[in-house]
Amino acid sequence: MKKTDLRVKRTNKMIIDAFIHLVEKSGFEQVTVQDIADEAMINRATFYAHYKDKQDLYETIFDYALTAFTSVLNPTELVKGNLIKVKHIELMMTKIYRNIQENRKFYLTIMDGSANEILRKKIADILNEQYADIFNRLKITENDIEVPMDFIIEYMTSIFIGTLHWWLTTDSQMTPEHLAKLVIKLVGNGHLTVLGIEIEK
Repeated sequence: MKKTDLRVKRTNKMIIDAFIHLVEKSGFEQVTVQDIADEAMINRATFYAHYKDKQDLYETIFDYALTAFTSVLNPTELVKGNLIKVKHIELMMTKIYRNIQENRKFYLTIMDGSANEILRKKIADILNEQYADIFNRLKITENDIEVPMDFIIEYMTSIFIGTLHWWLTTDSQMTPEHLAKLVIKLVGNGHLTVLGIEIEK
């Protein structure tokens, strides 16, 4: 790798670290590009060589967070016919929670205020995109009325983001493994079975 590439990567990391630290301390709205430049010990021109503005930086961080989710979402491992493989989902969620735990400050930054709902919607879009065929095949019904898949996805992502926000913003000592088990238990033992989805224990 060229020295120039290493320097660019190092500067980029300094900008991101500075941004996360400042948002944690003051909140996204209060942070300026000058604040980020001062914290990262660079000039404004260097910041603008990497990002258009602080919103561009925020969205880059956001996209990185989404990559952590999509990298472990493998439809073929999680669903077989009308059967949900709970053990695989539990392992998948444990991986996600571990990644989040290792980068706690980072995720607290992207879940600041209204970003919660943006993150939930983006995850819902990913699920819709990656699992469209599977969801269409499931054809979940309740009293002979077909339950819309976007309803199921909205519901599941709301539970995920809600419990994740609680885990990050409290002093909970719950491990990633325990949290994954708990969320699966709450959802799998009741809501999914009520909707006619078979659960593989």
